[in-house]
Amino acid sequence: SLLKALQLLSFLSLVSRRASHLARQRYDVIVVGGGHAGTEAAAAAARVGAKTLMVSQKIQTIGALSCNPSLGGVGKGQLVKEVDALDGLCGRAGDYAGIHFSILNRSKGPAVWGPRAQLDRQRYREFIQSELLSTPGLTVLEGSVEELLVSDPNPEESGQHRVTGIRLANEVHPISAASVVLTTGTFLSGSLFMGQTESPGGRIGDAPSSPGLSQTLRETLGLRVGRLRTGTPPRIVKESVDFSLAKIHPPDSHPTPFSFLNTRTHCKQLPCYLTYTTPGVERVVRESLHLNCHIQQDTKGPRYCPSIESRVLRFPGRQHQVWLEPEGVTSDLLYPQGLSMTMPPDVQLRLIREIPALHRAEIHTPGYGVQYDFVCPTQLSPALQVKSTQGLFLAGQINGTTGYEEAAAQGLWAGVNAARLALSMPTVALSRTESYIGVLIDDLVSRGVTEPYRMFTSRAEYRTSLRPDNADLRLTLKGFEEVGCVSSSRYQEAVRVRDRLQDALTALQALALSTRNWRKRLPDVGMSEAKNTMLTGMEVLQYNDVSFETLASAFPEILSPHVEFSQRLKIEAVYRPHCHLQKKEIERIQKEENMSLPQDIDYFSLSVSLSQEVREILDKVRPTTLGAATRLQGITPAAIVHLFNYVRHTGQKGKRAM
Repeated sequence: SLLKALQLLSFLSLVSRRASHLARQRYDVIVVGGGHAGTEAAAAAARVGAKTLMVSQKIQTIGALSCNPSLGGVGKGQLVKEVDALDGLCGRAGDYAGIHFSILNRSKGPAVWGPRAQLDRQRYREFIQSELLSTPGLTVLEGSVEELLVSDPNPEESGQHRVTGIRLANEVHPISAASVVLTTGTFLSGSLFMGQTESPGGRIGDAPSSPGLSQTLRETLGLRVGRLRTGTPPRIVKESVDFSLAKIHPPDSHPTPFSFLNTRTHCKQLPCYLTYTTPGVERVVRESLHLNCHIQQDTKGPRYCPSIESRVLRFPGRQHQVWLEPEGVTSDLLYPQGLSMTMPPDVQLRLIREIPALHRAEIHTPGYGVQYDFVCPTQLSPALQVKSTQGLFLAGQINGTTGYEEAAAQGLWAGVNAARLALSMPTVALSRTESYIGVLIDDLVSRGVTEPYRMFTSRAEYRTSLRPDNADLRLTLKGFEEVGCVSSSRYQEAVRVRDRLQDALTALQALALSTRNWRKRLPDVGMSEAKNTMLTGMEVLQYNDVSFETLASAFPEILSPHVEFSQRLKIEAVYRPHCHLQKKEIERIQKEENMSLPQDIDYFSLSVSLSQEVREILDKVRPTTLGAATRLQGITPAAIVHLFNYVRHTGQKGKRAM
């Protein structure tokens, strides 16, 4: 629209100011980077009240979706909902740009549902840039950060160094700030790989960050820095695909928005398509390994979003899913999810044409690999501040994570704490008992990473209470009252929702009838006639075939005022007893640290819910006690719960047998 165009022109004029002019000002917070972590960090710092500067190498790429044009998923969708509950940007941007909404894991319980949307790249970027433009107290500058300004620490605080600002490449004057947030993504000493070709860069068409920045972290600040890798698939011309040979997957008929502020989404929805690899794909991979220097190196890549080369080598002889996903409403390109690759472009074309639906496919942009520096995150505090350096915060892939959602969550929390520090307020932390963001940060700073970290629901031991539906009640009130990053209007809406839900729950609890009377009121519900006990409306709502609408139709005078929250009330009723039991279970585990683990356990065939990664770690180390297992890097608290239950159960069975 004309208004959008005028806003973006205004945005570009704002950020075209010369750095020499900005250097005369002092900022509370400087955010380096304009990706998911950087945009959330800058917006959050400004919401807290800090005078904030965001520096990005290219203004046009602020808010860009570097790889897959999608948001959310299992575990990741929970992060998006929590970022939104704390007044972040990505949830509302997803609702504005979403073109294919779906709830993953819908066949399972609501606690592990994964809200997800395929996105229109252009609309997503436009929304983020428009939001940043309208954020009070935030200035955006195009430039490359040459180095951090480092001085002696404040003796009254812990730390060996203090960061006081940045120096831009080709600029004489530094820019000062009380806090600096680094969100460099894959740009920190980034290298691009395609076949046997290597070139500097963090994304195709974009240069890496200045070598001086990495040197400052390594040599001046003495931080432990490692190397990780990731990759992206080729983009395919939509018109060259034979969709008749792929299975169509329509979006949800009633899309579920990410944001608690939205009741609807904004875009026309498009289908995605599913196809599979063939033995020909495996043959091309094996024949071209000698031409692929990226895959030959031992730098760790993402286990849960691997390249097609890694999949073929790790799981030979298998079919692998390939999702053909649209890149936008008007885009003529498709994103082949599952075909990340780094072989030469001519070999990439040979490979994709081994898939029936892609037998005539044309490549618009070839896939490539990226290697980049990351800072070992055990050097950070739960506020995402570098322990040894006052005023320096890190967020996103620089901390060893992968994915937009993980980056956005860290960015928001680092921005919040950078602002609070700059404004002489104490930093704040999120517990893993109250949020997936807390789980993410705790895993990073206490366990570290050996490969790019991705969020899953299995990592959260309290996942039955950390659901997508209640993120606003868990975080919005705290975000306003304790953290200061939530607007008054959002807070007031959260208070309204909290009070109305509590009124509804009270009404359900007060609605107590005998089972005989319940059967009269609800004749279609399969309620046992064997006993006649008293049940509350809350307990009846736990029945699979009872919805809140069913109860409201039977008791309209009591429950019809609360139909607005029917789904949330149903979920709350179902999970309330589980949450109570889970809390007791965690307390019991904490008392059983010395429980012995049998040394003959076959972890790979153990019939409990453990990821392959956890099984491999347990099999290799073979901890002798439950407490020893909890301290292993890579072992999630959820895995400890399953292990504890297994050992306790088998021990009881053994006693009964004796």
